[in-house]
Amino acid sequence: MLYKEEIRDLFSVSEDYALAHCISADFAMGKGIVVEFNKRFDMKNRLRQKYPDYLRQYKANAAGGDCILEQNVLNLITKERYYQKPTIHTMTAALEKMKEICQRENITKVAMPTIGAGLDRLNWAEVSAEIKALFEDTDMEILVCKLN
Repeated sequence: MLYKEEIRDLFSVSEDYALAHCISADFAMGKGIVVEFNKRFDMKNRLRQKYPDYLRQYKANAAGGDCILEQNVLNLITKERYYQKPTIHTMTAALEKMKEICQRENITKVAMPTIGAGLDRLNWAEVSAEIKALFEDTDMEILVCKLN
């Protein structure tokens, strides 16, 4: 795995990158970088149309984390409702699912913001350590785009 952190705009990466970000299972998408994902990809409407019963299914999932690939976007689901906070456990579960999807779909390059560390208030050092540990056995490139 190649892991890099750079100060740059996430949406300026080349099209061969899949983009990853965190959302809630209710697909609320009202604050933070998800607003930009919604503007650029109409993600909220796409997910609600494709997965109308997703929240109920998520509640039934004991793992507490998930990932949905839509277009070229990996939507990491790390909490049930938008107003809740994820845990490192739900983040790890979502990242594990993301890894499965990337391997299945031959996605080799992923760009993401400092997932979970903004409005969700997870410790970035913990999250990045989890990413590095989970993806160390892959040939993937993980690019973390940080705000200036």
